Amino acid sequence: MSMTNNMEFKKYLAELLGTFILVFAACGTATFANVGGLGVSLAFGLSVLVLIYTIGSISGCHINPAVSISMLVAGKMNVKDTIFYIVFQCIGATMGAGVLYLIMVDRFGSTTISNLAQNAYGSTTGYSLLAAAIAEIVCTFIFVLVIHGSLSKKAPKGFAGISIGLSLTLVHLVLIPITNASVNPARSLGPAIFVGGTALQQLWLFWVAPIIGGLLAAVVWKMLDPSKEQADIENKKPDNLQCNPT
Repeated sequence: MSMTNNMEFKKYLAELLGTFILVFAACGTATFANVGGLGVSLAFGLSVLVLIYTIGSISGCHINPAVSISMLVAGKMNVKDTIFYIVFQCIGATMGAGVLYLIMVDRFGSTTISNLAQNAYGSTTGYSLLAAAIAEIVCTFIFVLVIHGSLSKKAPKGFAGISIGLSLTLVHLVLIPITNASVNPARSLGPAIFVGGTALQQLWLFWVAPIIGGLLAAVVWKMLDPSKEQADIENKKPDNLQCNPT
């Protein structure tokens, strides 16, 4: 394996491990711990916060297909990496949910598990498809916009993990009563695979809505990005400011 291929594999492996940890720790909190919506929101936010400082220097710590697609549209990522990131994120999320499933099977002695913090709308939460879609799009937009801003060249250095983790906590506080909070297609995929039924039938929304939110965030950030404006100004400067000799 060449050095380039080795570096690429490390990035993809980091995304797999990061998404595995996110689903295991955060969805595990929602599944096993009696901590309420605030506690689960903090579990998701803290998971992302610590993972940013763990694997951020390796892969950027996307651990979310909506984030990777948004980075692609913003010109910060190539198509190949985007595809592999999403594949490995989905594998990691499925592995994380699989471990939770095995624990639940051992606990209850049944292979039919109805609660792995899966996402839902309709009769399960009391909110319609339209309400769930709007909420997921808006909250993903907010979350991914914070990511773009926190990683900006003009943003304070070293604090991205804090702002991103807290923003995820914030949107979970809004979303948990509505959809059980996705904003992450991979996070939704893992539990849905093992719970099946309605969770799988409704899974499409928790791919489509977060991706739309991420795309909107990329478009808006490209309009707002202060580093782009600065680059445009610098490009307009003369290459040589010295007077030509006469």
